[in-house]
Amino acid sequence: MSDEGLRRGGACTTQARVGEPSTSAWATVREALRGSPSDLTAIPVRRAVLLLAIPTVLEMSMESLLTIVDIFYVSKLGPDAVATVGLTEMMLSPVYALAMGLSAAATAMISRRIGEKDDERASGAAGQVVLLALLVAGVAGAVGAPLARTLLGVMGASEGVVSGGSGYTAVMLGGSATIFLLFVLNAVLRSAGDAALAMRSLWIANILNMMVTPVLVFGVGPVPKMGVIGAAIAMTGSRAVGVVYQLSLLVRGRARVAIARRHMRPDGRVLAELAKVATPAALQVSIETVSWLGLVRILATFGSLALAGYTVAMRIITFALLPSWGLAQAAATLVGQNLGARSPDRARRSVLTVAAYNVAFLGPIGLAFVAAPAAFAGLFVADATATAFAADCLRIVSIGFVAFAFGMVAVQAFNGAGDTTTPMLINLACFWLFKIPLAWLLSKKLGWGPRGVFVAIMAAYAVQSVVAGALFRGGRWRRRVAGAFADAP
Repeated sequence: MSDEGLRRGGACTTQARVGEPSTSAWATVREALRGSPSDLTAIPVRRAVLLLAIPTVLEMSMESLLTIVDIFYVSKLGPDAVATVGLTEMMLSPVYALAMGLSAAATAMISRRIGEKDDERASGAAGQVVLLALLVAGVAGAVGAPLARTLLGVMGASEGVVSGGSGYTAVMLGGSATIFLLFVLNAVLRSAGDAALAMRSLWIANILNMMVTPVLVFGVGPVPKMGVIGAAIAMTGSRAVGVVYQLSLLVRGRARVAIARRHMRPDGRVLAELAKVATPAALQVSIETVSWLGLVRILATFGSLALAGYTVAMRIITFALLPSWGLAQAAATLVGQNLGARSPDRARRSVLTVAAYNVAFLGPIGLAFVAAPAAFAGLFVADATATAFAADCLRIVSIGFVAFAFGMVAVQAFNGAGDTTTPMLINLACFWLFKIPLAWLLSKKLGWGPRGVFVAIMAAYAVQSVVAGALFRGGRWRRRVAGAFADAP
C-alpha cells in the first residue's frame, strides 16, 4: 500500500471513529442490519467483515430456510414430487450459472469502483449489469417451459415423475427470469456495500413464498389444492415481488448506486469488461453444475428412492452452506473494494478473517450432521429407504465441511478480484476430471452404489478447497489483476 493510501486510510479510520459513539458488538450488529454508511476500506478489518457478513449471512439463512420449508411441504406429496424438484433444479443449472457469472462480474467491477470512490462509474456499471440481466433473463424465461416434459424424460425421470411433475417444471423454467434477476440485482446492491438492502429484498421474497406455498400446495378455503405445481407458482411469484423491490431501490436512488436513464444506455466498453469477467465465471459455475447433472444421471439408475434421498440430503446441506456462502460473498466485496482503494494487503487480511469466521460457523454444523444424520433426514422424508439414503449422503458429505468453509472463501476472493479464470480451471479439474469419474468408479465398478457418489462429492470439494487455498496464499491473484478494469469507462 502506498503512503498516500495509508494516509487516506488512516484519516478515514479516524473520521469513522469520531463519528461513531460506539463500536461494541451490538452497535455493529445494529449498524449492519439498518445499513452502514461506513467506508469498508478504512475501518478495522474485522468490523468491515461483520458489517457485510451479518446481513449477507442473514440473507442466505433465509434462502436456506426457504429450501428446507419448500422441500418439507413437497415431501408430503411423495417421493415422485421430491424427485421432480431435484430434477428441475438440475435443469435450472444454466440459469443459475449465467446469473452467478454476471453476479461475479458485477461484484468485481462495482466494488472496485466503490473502492476508488468513483460513484458515477459504479452506477454506470450497475446500469449495464441491469441491462444485460434483463436481456439474458428475458431469453431464459421464454425458452424453457415448452421443453419441460421432454427435459424430464432426458434426465431419466420415471413415468410417474414425468406425468405428475411436468407442470412444476414448466412453471419453474418459464419463470426462470425471476431467479436470474433476483441473483444479479442482489449482487449489485451487495457489491456497493448495501448488504442490508440485499438482505431485505430476499427476505421479502422468501417470507412471501413461505406464506403462500402451503396455501397453493394443499389448498385453503376457496383456494384449490394444486399439489407440486403450487410450489412453483408460489416461488416464481414471490421472486417477482422481490425483483420489483430491488429495481425500485436502484431506480429511486435508495441504494448507494443510483441508476438513472443515462446509465441504461448500452456502453460497449463496459459491456465488454463485464463479459470478460462474467464468461469464465459462468463457465466456472456451469462446470460445477453440469457435474451435478452427471451425478444425478448416475443416481437415477439406482431408482427414485435413492434420488429422493439424495435430494433431501442436499437440501439440508444447502441449508448449512448458503449462510457460509454468504460469508464468502462478503470476502468478494471486500477484495474488490480494497483493490480499488489500492490496499491488496488489507484485501488478503479480509479474506483470512472471513475464512476463520466461516470455519467457526460451518465446523460445528458438520459435526452435528455427521453425528446424527438420520435425525435430520427423517424430518423431511417418511420412506425408510429414502431416509437411509439421505442420512448416508448427509453424513459423508458433511465430513468435508471444514475444508469447504475455507475453499469457498478462497474461490470468492479470486472472483472479487476479477480473476474468474483461476476458479474456472480449478472447477474443471476437480469436478469433471475428478468427481464424475470417481463417482462412476466407486458406485458402478466397485459396487458401492449411491454411497460411491456421496464419497466422490465430499472428496471433490475437499480437493477444490486445498487447491484454491494454496493458490490464494501464493498471491498470484494480486499480480494477475493489478491492471483489471483500469481502462474501463
